Amino acid sequence: MQEYGTVISTLEGPSTRRFSFVIKKDVVVRRGQFVQLDVEKGKLIGRISDIRKTNRYFINPESVKNVEADNSMVDTYPTWEWEYLVADVNAVGIYTDSGFQDPSFPPSPGEKVVEPETNLLENFFGLDRKGLHLGSLSKHTMHARINMTKLLQKHLAILAISGAGKSYLVGVLVEELLKRKAEHGNLAVVAIDPHGEYGSFENDPKYAGKTKTVKSSEIRIGLRNIISPYNISPIVKLSGPQSRELLKVVRKLKKQYSISDLITAIETSDDIKQATKDVLVSVIADIGRTGIFGISDSPKIEELAKNGVLTVIDLSDTINMRKKQIITEHVARKLFHSRRHEKIPPFLLILEEAHQFVPEGAKREEAVAKGILQTIAREGRKFHASLCLISQRPKHLSTTILSQCNSNIILRVTNPYDLDHIGASSEGITRDVQDQISTLPVGTGLIVGEAVNFPLFIKVRKRESKESDKGKPMEQACIEFYKKEQQNRKDTKAFM
Repeated sequence: MQEYGTVISTLEGPSTRRFSFVIKKDVVVRRGQFVQLDVEKGKLIGRISDIRKTNRYFINPESVKNVEADNSMVDTYPTWEWEYLVADVNAVGIYTDSGFQDPSFPPSPGEKVVEPETNLLENFFGLDRKGLHLGSLSKHTMHARINMTKLLQKHLAILAISGAGKSYLVGVLVEELLKRKAEHGNLAVVAIDPHGEYGSFENDPKYAGKTKTVKSSEIRIGLRNIISPYNISPIVKLSGPQSRELLKVVRKLKKQYSISDLITAIETSDDIKQATKDVLVSVIADIGRTGIFGISDSPKIEELAKNGVLTVIDLSDTINMRKKQIITEHVARKLFHSRRHEKIPPFLLILEEAHQFVPEGAKREEAVAKGILQTIAREGRKFHASLCLISQRPKHLSTTILSQCNSNIILRVTNPYDLDHIGASSEGITRDVQDQISTLPVGTGLIVGEAVNFPLFIKVRKRESKESDKGKPMEQACIEFYKKEQQNRKDTKAFM
């Protein structure tokens, strides 16, 4: 193990939470790096929160001014001999024979600070050598392999500003899930994709055989799924008395029926007042105009949820948010219902732009998918039905559902309101960690929650699959469009 330096006494410590050490000459350490040292009850793991440089010749401003008036300090005194680095460290925890515990006693001045042992660091953070390889420890070369159950069973949230690498990270996560062998346990993965970012998996030879894309235009929802003889979905906006009248009509219809069948049955009913008929016909015609309701479901939920397969529900071919909400509500409800009855394998439902589907404070009729998604968030772990929420505006995301995500991966977030929201909802995020979140480089994230024993910064590994062209640079998009126009003109001129 490489020796990094020696613990020193300062006005603030060493304490149980913080200490500082002088960095040995010619040793390179960086902010965010982990260190190890012996303490009374075991081995302490700390994270470098800051590094500062000091020199005794430059401590007194008046002396520096007077000397510099006649000559340079560097030319007058051997200043280089007294320049040294001090690292400030936040104590993360102590590794003992009986497990891990919070620091309860400070390290001693003079104690040697060393490079952490690989096995100790893996055990300390709860990493799993057979887990999902998401990247490496930031400032270290050690792989960050996260246990699948700990990461996903109690739900996962991936939070960051636009362009910080959320979808890239999800791509890495999906690769890991698709590569898992059945004998090691693999999930069915279903992604609600508003912008068509995950279709690239189907175009990649490595993953094409394990990927299925379903466009929103290809989805049909059996009308009886939202208007049954016993229940009416919140998709249908009716009052209590109006709902009761509609249920009477539905009970008289055959097992499967279409929008036109239902409208005809309402209009020909002798038991409903004309004013109520007009409302019912208007509401049913309105949901019919979405173009997604038919006599039966297509595709079947068993076709969407298969072991070791990614199914992308591509909603990019519609801009109608209500239509997106209805499809998401239907897919989520069918997945959860089928999983409860063990008709489909354990699944992970990935929800891009989650704040659009489960917004904080929205009325039920304005966010029809919110109810079932919150149900999965509360009860899904009992049935191995997992959620992965992805959002660039965590403050706008339902607090109820975010609090049920027991693991978070946080990439760069700069909005102070979002940072405060994350800090308040995630245990283990100290102020110095929160400050680092706002300056994280693209591709670096913080894992916090049940997935790891202690908050852990990682550098996301390189993707093996093709990236979506949705995230291409603006310059590249402009160049491609220009070349396409030029080619079209040449083709037109040749044709003429």
